[in-house]
Amino acid sequence: VQLQACGGGLVQAGGSLRLSCAASGRTFSNYAMGWFRQAPGKEREFVAVISRSGGGTIYADSVAGRFTISRDNAKNTVILQMNTLKPEDTGVYYCAADLAYGGGWLKDGSGMDYWGKGTQVTVSS
Repeated sequence: VQLQACGGGLVQAGGSLRLSCAASGRTFSNYAMGWFRQAPGKEREFVAVISRSGGGTIYADSVAGRFTISRDNAKNTVILQMNTLKPEDTGVYYCAADLAYGGGWLKDGSGMDYWGKGTQVTVSS
């Protein structure tokens, strides 16, 4: 699976951004899809994951209630809608795909099947 993320940018605190990740190469609906992020000087961390059908989602505590992950299997796309952004949301956001959905996503993403190149999100205070 090739993953291409886009939609990052600079936004003021309290604002919104919408990240998208387009997939190609294999059957998109076979994969759970999700996002990780990495802030400068920090380890990569889990943000959100959505199951193959879209019926299940898991969020990091730090983004729950502010971010929404969704997918369109007909368009091979996963979306991360980010609202009420905070300066601590700043970082490079990476799209990932894995055959498994669940607890394996909740750490730093080691072992994910596929990764996209990151997109920079900067939230100013």
